[in-house]
Amino acid sequence: MPPSTPPDDAAHQPTHRPAPAQRDEAVTTSDPERIRALAHPLRLAILDLLDDEGQATATRCAEVTGESVASCSFHLRMLAKYGFVEPAERVGREKPWKPVGTGRTSRYDPEQPESLRAAGELARIVVDQEAARVAHWIDSAPRQPHEWLLASVMTKSSFWATPEELTELSRELQAITDRFAGRWTQPELRPEGSRPARFFGVVNADPFDPDAPADAGIPAARTPDTPADGPVTVELPTTGEEPRA
Repeated sequence: MPPSTPPDDAAHQPTHRPAPAQRDEAVTTSDPERIRALAHPLRLAILDLLDDEGQATATRCAEVTGESVASCSFHLRMLAKYGFVEPAERVGREKPWKPVGTGRTSRYDPEQPESLRAAGELARIVVDQEAARVAHWIDSAPRQPHEWLLASVMTKSSFWATPEELTELSRELQAITDRFAGRWTQPELRPEGSRPARFFGVVNADPFDPDAPADAGIPAARTPDTPADGPVTVELPTTGEEPRA
């Protein structure tokens, strides 16, 4: 399958050469051009694989994604050009790649208005991929051990907050899995009985229309019979095919 990126992408050079990230920090950018370089389903899938396995060749990427080796090689080079991956130590004739830094953060910057559109394009792809992943998890539930189903959860909440409070919550959410740091690359840190797990969370304020009436969009006052604010939790049923031990 030929690369779906426009042909001139291979010849175009980033306006700002990305500075290398330190090994113990995420690659953070508000550069619209770099963010758009990430906004491609196959590139994100390749980065997920590199994050999970530490390094991989274009051949390995093709095996996992179902794309051609040529296509994966092309997108690996594009990711390298924009500072998200780099060549790993060669093993014989193989040419593996590894991720730069410990992750990636694409951030909207009011001083770079185009970063909002670019980050939005990237976010839509991430949401679509995570939705597909969660759907696969739901479909596979009848074949999973009970203890893993009972340990998994989907939850959502509605609440009122100030921008400062929402910022604090966002930071807490970003750090919530820090307790598990290092386990991907250091197997000795993994407790017995552990297995890979995934977390995806979004914190956002409801959309606001500055031209709407002052009370537009404000929920009606709750009555004593109205459920209180709080999380809406969905637990997977464990009925159906007997889970594997």
